[in-house]
Amino acid sequence: MKRIIARLWRAIRGPVQWRILWLANSTFMVGVTGIVRDDQGRVLVLRHRMWPPGREWGLPTGFAKAGEDFGTTVVREVREETGLEVEPGRLVRLKSGYRLRVEVAYEAHLVGDATPRVDDFEVLEARWCPPDSLPAGMQEAHKQLIADTAPDDQVNGACSPAETVT
Repeated sequence: MKRIIARLWRAIRGPVQWRILWLANSTFMVGVTGIVRDDQGRVLVLRHRMWPPGREWGLPTGFAKAGEDFGTTVVREVREETGLEVEPGRLVRLKSGYRLRVEVAYEAHLVGDATPRVDDFEVLEARWCPPDSLPAGMQEAHKQLIADTAPDDQVNGACSPAETVT
C-alpha cells in the first residue's frame, strides 16, 4: 500500500501536491511586530483602538499576507497605521507555540518625516518615546522587545507630545 501511495504522490507533483499538503496540515497566521527607532533612538509606540483597556499601548503590529516577506510586512503595517516610512532591520524574535499562530519581530529604522499620520480606525495616538519613558498601559511583551533590542547608548527622557495628524 505504501508503494502505491508513494507512486501516486510522485505522479501528481506540483500544485496538486502543495494543495494536499496545505489541506492536511495546520495553516498558520504570522503576526509581525516592528520595533521602529528614529535617529535619536526613540521608539515608535501606538495606542491601539482595539486592544484591551489598560494594555492599549504597543508597537506597530499586523499580520503577514500570503507570500509576503516579514520585513515587507513591517514596512506595510507601519505605513498603514502611521503613514511613516521605515526600513526593516534584523529579525529579533521568532516565537511559536500559539495555536495556529507564529510571532515574529523585526527592528526597523525611520526613513523620512517623523510626524505620524495615524489611521484612526486602528490607532488612536502615536508617540516617539525613549525606551525608559514608555506610556502606562504598554504591552509587557513589547516592553521586553524594546529592552532586549536597546542600543548601548540609548536615549533617556520623555515621550514626544502626540504630534499626529489624522
